[in-house]
Amino acid sequence: MSTIFAIAGKGGVGKTTVAALIVAALARQGARPVLAVDADPNSCLDAVLGVTVEKTVGRLREDVRGEAAAVPGMSKRELLELRLAESLAEGEDFDLISMGRPEGPGCYCYANSVLRDILGRVAGQYPFVVMDNEAGLENLSRRIAPAVDTLILVADPSRRGLGTLARLHALALEMAVSFSRLVLVVNRLRGPEPPGYAFELAAATGADGLIGLPEDAALAALDEAGQSLLGLPPDNPVAASVAALVRGLTGEAAGKPPVDGALRSG
Repeated sequence: MSTIFAIAGKGGVGKTTVAALIVAALARQGARPVLAVDADPNSCLDAVLGVTVEKTVGRLREDVRGEAAAVPGMSKRELLELRLAESLAEGEDFDLISMGRPEGPGCYCYANSVLRDILGRVAGQYPFVVMDNEAGLENLSRRIAPAVDTLILVADPSRRGLGTLARLHALALEMAVSFSRLVLVVNRLRGPEPPGYAFELAAATGADGLIGLPEDAALAALDEAGQSLLGLPPDNPVAASVAALVRGLTGEAAGKPPVDGALRSG
């Protein structure tokens, strides 16, 4: 049974960065291979992880639509699943599959459905699955993953950004997204800890953990240069904080204390 981490947050707050650093932390712990899932059509998890996705699930869908007539006796879904390997990008310690955008007319429903079926079959081959999701949580509401162990919501430290976390949490409950634990991540901090409102929000949502990630010049330089974040050394402040989070989350299953979720009133 795979342990699934699902990361969400509005665009531009660093959720893809957090997803990539979780993949890196898991790999360093020896939890290899990790399955990374880019379930945000607007994301670039492949670039952040330093691999290239040749074909997304959305692109394969369109290819198969054109080929199905030439393969009698096989449905489009069966043909698409046979060609799954074409959409799998392999890293040293992880594999990545990307939903992408539909290349032709139609909505994301079919691509979501195929991705859900794929994950249902292959996720069990990986000890950990890390999903980078779109902000609206639509793909999680469509049950792309059977159940999420930890939902990680990412925001910047502004009052408006933290307000988005409250709305995302409410949306997750409204859409009946299944998750066992909730962690709030406040990214790009300029101070030593998240603002008081973040602690109030964590208490109000019943979050199991709240962590802050500092603004970091080395990470920003890699991002601006379009380079993989896997090049960050383990002692980088952001990478180290994410690694500590991952140790807490994975240690709970081994009978160790869970992630430090100590909260205070603001």
